[in-house]
Amino acid sequence: MIRLIRLSAAQLGQFKRFYTACCGFRTQAGWVGLLALLTTPAFAADEVASAATLSKESVDVIWLTTAAALVFLMQMGFAFLETGSTRSKNCINVMMKNFLDVCLGSIVFWAVGFGVMFGINASGWLGTSHFFLEADTSWEYSFLLFQMMFAATAATIASGAMAERAKFGAYLLLSVLITGLIYPVFGSWAWGSFYDGKGWLAEKGFIDFAGSSVVHSVGGWAALAAILVLGPRTGRFGHQGKVNDIPGHNLNFVVLGGFILWFGWFGFNGGSTLGANVNIGLINLNTQLAAAAGGLSAVCIAAALGQRILVTHIINGVLAGLVGITAGCATMTPIFALITGFTAGCVYWVFAQWLLRLQVDDVVSAVAVHGAAGAWGTLCAGVFFAEDLFNMSRIYIQLLGIGVCFGWAFGGTLLLAWIIDRTWGLRASLLQEQRGLDFSEHAEVAYPEFHQQTYYSKETLDHLQP
Repeated sequence: MIRLIRLSAAQLGQFKRFYTACCGFRTQAGWVGLLALLTTPAFAADEVASAATLSKESVDVIWLTTAAALVFLMQMGFAFLETGSTRSKNCINVMMKNFLDVCLGSIVFWAVGFGVMFGINASGWLGTSHFFLEADTSWEYSFLLFQMMFAATAATIASGAMAERAKFGAYLLLSVLITGLIYPVFGSWAWGSFYDGKGWLAEKGFIDFAGSSVVHSVGGWAALAAILVLGPRTGRFGHQGKVNDIPGHNLNFVVLGGFILWFGWFGFNGGSTLGANVNIGLINLNTQLAAAAGGLSAVCIAAALGQRILVTHIINGVLAGLVGITAGCATMTPIFALITGFTAGCVYWVFAQWLLRLQVDDVVSAVAVHGAAGAWGTLCAGVFFAEDLFNMSRIYIQLLGIGVCFGWAFGGTLLLAWIIDRTWGLRASLLQEQRGLDFSEHAEVAYPEFHQQTYYSKETLDHLQP
C-alpha cells in the first residue's frame, strides 16, 4: 500500500523532472515508472525524516550565523557612537581600539575563553575542555562564532568609558584579559556548560537569556573599575564639584551608532535562541518595545525637570532599554517589556548623574547604560517572569547573580587595571592627552585638512616625551 508522505525539495525536483519526461512521451510506461519512483525506498518515511532533520539543522546554522553577523555589526555601532562622543583629536585611537577588540578578542576567545565558559564544567565554576576548539559538527562552529561576537562586545563596552586618556597598548592588554578571563568566568557560572555540567548560578535558576548581566553588566562594571584607576580627563571637573562639559565632535556619528546598535540587537537577542524557532518573534518584539520606551524615558525626564532634550540622552535611553530587556526578552509579555525598557532608561539617567557627582568620568555613560541598566534588567527578568510574577525566591536568585556579577567583574578588573597601571602605566601622559592620542599614539589625524597649520609628522612625534 502506498503511503502519502511529504517530499523534500530535492525529491520534489526529481519528481517534477520525471513527471515532465513521462508526460512528454505520453506512454503507459511513464506512469508505471512514476509509480515505481513513488514507492522506491528513497522515499521511505525514515529517509524523509532524516532529510527533514538535516534541513532543520541547516536552518538553525543559517539563523545562528546570520545573528552572529548582526552582533558583529554592533561593533561598528560602538565605534561610531564612541568616536562621535570624543574630540576629533582622538578619533583614530577610538576606532583602532574597537577594531582590535574584535581582532584580539576573537582569537583569545577561541583559544581560551570558549573553553572556560562552555567547556565541561563538572565543578560548576569553570569549563575545563574545548580550548582551541576543533568541533565535530557545523553547529558547534556556529555556536562558537556567535559567542565570539558576544565576548568582543563585552570588551568594547570599556573602550568608550576609557576614551581619550588611556595608553593604546595598555588598553589592549586589559581588553584581552576581560575577553579571556573576566567575561568567560562569570559566563561559565551563569550559562555554562554547553557540553557537560552546569554553572552554579544556572543551577540555582538564574535568568539571563541573552546577557544583561553576563555581557553588559560585566562590561559596564569592568569599565567602572578601569576609569577609577585611570582618573578623569584633564579639565573634566573643576573646583567645588563643577562639571565641565567636553562635547564630542560629531553627534551625527552618535545617532548613526545608536541606530546600528539597535538594529544589531535583533541578532543579539533573537540569536540567543540558538536556533530558528517561533520564539524569535516575541523576543524581538519585546526588544523593540523596550528600546522605544527607553528612548521616551529620556524625553519624559527632561520634560519633567524642565531641561533641554539632548540627543545623547535619547540614544543612551534607547540603549539602556535594550540592555535592560536582554535578560528577560524571552520570558516576559510585551507590556512588561515596555515597563522594563522605560524604567531602565530612568535607571541610566539617575546612575549617570550620580557618577558625575562623584566626579567619575565616563565618556559615553557606558557604566550607567550597561552596568546599571543591565543589573536592573536582570532584576526585572525575575520580577516580571511570565505567569509567575513577583516570585520572591526567583527575585532572590536574580539579586544574588547581580551581586556576584558586580563583585567579580568590578573587583577582578580593578585588580588587573591596578597591576597594569603600576607596571606598564595605564594612562597616557599629559602631553599626549593634550596633543590628542591620534597624533601621539599613531602619528595620524582623522581630519588632516583641519590641521594644515600644525606640523604633525613622524619626526615631531619621536620627540614627544612619554
